[in-house]
Amino acid sequence: MSQATADSGPGGTAASAPQGRELLVSAAPHLAAGRSTRWIMFQVVGALVPLLVMGTVFYGSRAIFLTAFTVGACLATEAIANAIRGRGQASLGDGSAIVTGMILAFSLPPGLNFYMAVIGGAVAIALAKAIFGGLGQNLFNPAMVGRAFLMICFPAAMGVWSEPATVFESLSEVQANGVSMDTAEGGGVDGMTMATPLQADASYLPTLRALFVGQVGGSLGETSALAALLGGLYLVFRGVADWRLVASTLAGAVIVAFIAHWAAPQSYEGPVFHLLAGALMFGAFFIATDYVGAPITPAGRWIFGLGVGVLVMIIRLFGAYPEGFMFAILVMNALTPVIERVTIPTPFGGHVVTS
Repeated sequence: MSQATADSGPGGTAASAPQGRELLVSAAPHLAAGRSTRWIMFQVVGALVPLLVMGTVFYGSRAIFLTAFTVGACLATEAIANAIRGRGQASLGDGSAIVTGMILAFSLPPGLNFYMAVIGGAVAIALAKAIFGGLGQNLFNPAMVGRAFLMICFPAAMGVWSEPATVFESLSEVQANGVSMDTAEGGGVDGMTMATPLQADASYLPTLRALFVGQVGGSLGETSALAALLGGLYLVFRGVADWRLVASTLAGAVIVAFIAHWAAPQSYEGPVFHLLAGALMFGAFFIATDYVGAPITPAGRWIFGLGVGVLVMIIRLFGAYPEGFMFAILVMNALTPVIERVTIPTPFGGHVVTS
């Protein structure tokens, strides 16, 4: 409504509205004033900086270049998609393509060829975002779609992990704590990293300290639980990330990890180990909280997060792949419409029945 118009008052008389004032009517959900898409996205970019810093500490300038290539590919693909659809290029400035590129980069091996990273970024935007109509209309998390495509096309390259060189301890100590795919035998290895052994009877298990700081071989930005925690808590306190999604994702993982450890403590590590290992902390704060992929209802968000956490642990412990976060997110993204449908709250006064 652009201008308040006269409505019928009591007795059928017209009640004039105040002049010079406008009433804007729009459908839910509503965002707080001043929080634009651009503001939200660049809050996420800022929260991802600690992970980029830790990646640079462990892997040097390659972390910066790999991130730059994925972000550049996402922006270029976004621009091409806008041109094909005859739209302006305003979406390049909203920060969504930058966030997609950074999250994708942080889930990739540090030594991945740059041209592969470019392909992943292009696929993330083209097949998971632009083809659905753009931001807000996609079903699946774009960064995880890009990573899944790379895993299918370049499985060997996506399974080569570099040992981190760190300023916190000598390289020999890091190598003693870490493990490569060549040395991992028996039980699975953890993380999108595929580099942290899961089973408690493995003699090469990294310490909790190494997992917390990120001194294990793995993906560029996900191995440091400390960096993910710092950036993620910033998003929660700023109201950008929904704490329900974070809490439920971690709770789902903890429940399964506790049961597995209780049933077979000689074979499976406890909940703390799993919370710090692999992509769990990174994914809970930065991937599960994606506005588009998660349900909009409060109850739906609890269900979504619990589903992600449970699936992550089931795939970690019993699946063919060592890490389950990417698969868990894509599965729950597909279930989001169903979850929203069954968790729609009843309006005040009950549903309106029409004849």
